Amino acid sequence: MKFFTFHHITYSVLLLLPLAGFAQTPSGTNTNGSNTSAIPVQVPFLNIAPDSRSGAMGEAGVAISPDVNANFWNPSKLAFLESNDALSVSYSPWLRHLVPDISLSYLSYAHKLSDRNTFGASLRYFNYGSTQLTDNTANDLGTYTPNEFSLDATFARKFGENFSLGLTMRYIHSSISSISFSQGTGQVDKAGNAVAADVSLYYKAPYGNDNLFAFGAHISNIGSKISYSDVQPSYFLPANLKIGAANTWNLDDVNQLTVTVDLNKLLVPTGRDSTGVITDVSVPSGIFRSFTDARGGFSEELKEISISPGIEYWYNQQFALRAGYFYENPSKGDRHYLTLGFGMKYDIFNFDFSYLAASQQSSALANTLRFTLSANFGGTTNASKR
Repeated sequence: MKFFTFHHITYSVLLLLPLAGFAQTPSGTNTNGSNTSAIPVQVPFLNIAPDSRSGAMGEAGVAISPDVNANFWNPSKLAFLESNDALSVSYSPWLRHLVPDISLSYLSYAHKLSDRNTFGASLRYFNYGSTQLTDNTANDLGTYTPNEFSLDATFARKFGENFSLGLTMRYIHSSISSISFSQGTGQVDKAGNAVAADVSLYYKAPYGNDNLFAFGAHISNIGSKISYSDVQPSYFLPANLKIGAANTWNLDDVNQLTVTVDLNKLLVPTGRDSTGVITDVSVPSGIFRSFTDARGGFSEELKEISISPGIEYWYNQQFALRAGYFYENPSKGDRHYLTLGFGMKYDIFNFDFSYLAASQQSSALANTLRFTLSANFGGTTNASKR
């Protein structure tokens, strides 16, 4: 039986190998744009910011005002949506300076069941581009398109007028290598599948002249490990904790300003074993270890927290300007960049755009663009509280 190999054409992406612990581009950059010093996890696309609004605010979104993309940032906020139905689609060419045909697409939907209860659903799809398959004598075997996707379902409920909780269930599928790649190698590669859950909360506190303080927390991707082989170990999902706060001031009848900040920490083991990544502990143990296992002690644990401050200005609720900054410690992935963007609202439609400003020499994410189109329809819910 012939041994099959992958051959790149026109800058196609290097596929994920299970022992690597990451999906990486040919330059060694991970799928989410971090470098190889980052804590190793599989399916890192699950934590890539998919929408343009938060993408323009330093990738902060846990505590800002609710919209349909809360399915990703903080699903509990869906309980405070004003319209009965909301739909959003986002698209971003990804790592386009390294590989021309990688992209992230995101579809998000929410429906209010009553004044207190909301159902949400979303689909996230990461396309690695086309890769040509050849045998060991370079004969053409066609093309293969590695991809990953997740499908979510959320239930969010208000408790009182200012507090909500959310529960999300997620199915994850990762098809990153052709089955025929491993034929004759003694191992059986396969698509990876996993299930996970999120829990989230949101609290808002109005004060003064229609001003608002809000706090949010979101623990995501708590679930089974994922495996790409019958003979290799399983690997951690990117379990993640985000907490954030936001303050909104209504300056006058037409001017509104929001300042926000998010803190982010992966809930997976920091250390690496002989294979390059910890695999021999349970998911609950890995979550608890993530707070205490850094070799440099507490000071290194603090380095594992990324920070995302952002600002949003609205004029007459029709036009928005946004800016932010994302910072990750150089020893924990080294992502740091300025984000900018704007939003426009017309009738039931919103269009949002974001731009990631960074040096091409220091960041594989330089000049990343995100586009989002959303609609709020179906009127507002006046159902009695249940």
